[in-house]
Amino acid sequence: MHVLLCNDDGIYAPGLAALAVEIKKFAEVTIVAPDREQSAVGHAITLSDPLRVNEFHKDGEFFGWAVSGTPADCVKIAICALLESKPDLVISGINQGSNTGINTIYSGTVSAATEGRINDIPSFAISLTSYTYRDFSAAARFAAKFANEYLQLDLPKGVFVNVNVPALPEAEIKGIKITRQGRANYVEIFHRRFDPKGRVYFWMDGERTAEEADVNIDERAVKAGYISITPIHYDLTHYPTLERLDSQIAGLF
Repeated sequence: MHVLLCNDDGIYAPGLAALAVEIKKFAEVTIVAPDREQSAVGHAITLSDPLRVNEFHKDGEFFGWAVSGTPADCVKIAICALLESKPDLVISGINQGSNTGINTIYSGTVSAATEGRINDIPSFAISLTSYTYRDFSAAARFAAKFANEYLQLDLPKGVFVNVNVPALPEAEIKGIKITRQGRANYVEIFHRRFDPKGRVYFWMDGERTAEEADVNIDERAVKAGYISITPIHYDLTHYPTLERLDSQIAGLF
């Protein structure tokens, strides 16, 4: 098996390193990741600037390719320019922080997996749901187990999964729940401040609105100590509305 690894925390990120250690135990691994943090860039791609790709070494050994672009750029350039053939699997992560609910839309981690799936490669994203908990071992071991089974799932075209692992020791994780994406939003606040030269700048902050009561959503599953696995897809069409719109407005022009 040949596995392409990417992330949005950057090629230096400890979650990516932990993932690579586990996947290398059973597969050939190629790492192509941003040369700096690219969190919350969504599915942005670079069009107005050249992409620079440099070898990145870790502990004196070649680790992977560092790209001056977004996570989606990394997967694109890996498939189209750096690899001789498509990988069997794309794994994006292990992200530091959850990618549940509305965050899934903004996530660069999820977008790297999306790009893999757009190219008809089985792909999944995986995140550790804490910004401060640094033990990636349980998430990395689960990613390795999951990778071996994932290719057998035969998911529909365009569908992949978003995995969120609770920030707990492995022995305290209760199991797996198959979940849907939560829809709780954020009340966003922009703090108005001044830099040392008296110029105004804004710093975004926010608070999550009340969570949904449904126990089968990603956020609630993780908080209850379960690994959340959510099937998602990049087709944004709302199919139930197609027929209604066709009958109501298709004849306007």
